[in-house]
Amino acid sequence: MISKAELIKQIQKFPEEIAIEDLVERLILIDKLEKRIAESKDGQNISEEDLKKEMQEWFR
Repeated sequence: MISKAELIKQIQKFPEEIAIEDLVERLILIDKLEKRIAESKDGQNISEEDLKKEMQEWFR
């Protein structure tokens, strides 16, 4: 979840005119990035080696 303060900060970076669809897409992206950053700080990530192993499984 994004805080009101962070939302205001991000909206101020947007152009003066923006389509609602673009606004929603950007806010979703910001929310996802914030979640992943928090997960990373909490140690909820995988090593590069484990990622490479997973990717090898995907492309078989």
